[in-house]
Amino acid sequence: MTEKENQQGTLPDIRRTMRFHAPIQKVWDAVATSEGLAAWFMPNDLVPEVGHSFHLNAGQFGMSPCEVTVVEAPRRLAFRWGKDWTLTFELQEEGEYTNFTLIHSGWSADQVTEFGAPHTQIRNNMDNGWEKLIQVLGTYVEK
Repeated sequence: MTEKENQQGTLPDIRRTMRFHAPIQKVWDAVATSEGLAAWFMPNDLVPEVGHSFHLNAGQFGMSPCEVTVVEAPRRLAFRWGKDWTLTFELQEEGEYTNFTLIHSGWSADQVTEFGAPHTQIRNNMDNGWEKLIQVLGTYVEK
């Protein structure tokens, strides 16, 4: 992080990496299809095409608008989530394993979500939440 970013209140990205004993295509299908994403994350209407607008069903928070920004099958998918965030999934094949990295970016100490919650609070909650969700993803792709 640069000094200028820090002065503007930029918070670090959430970054989680996990190694799955699963082929890359199986992990890709779990993160880049509507059915796969719903199995471990949230109900959605994702289509993995750049520019596709879709929604994540965030339960009590309602429908979160998203837009696919990157599709590099089966290695990278990114989408804008809500008004501030970008979620990126990166996959790297290593024999029978797939290294999976999740990057949740767009955090700012001086902003609030569209639901009125401060980024600092939500970032802390989601940092812990991603840890658990990636374990759920691992269980899903390794079965």
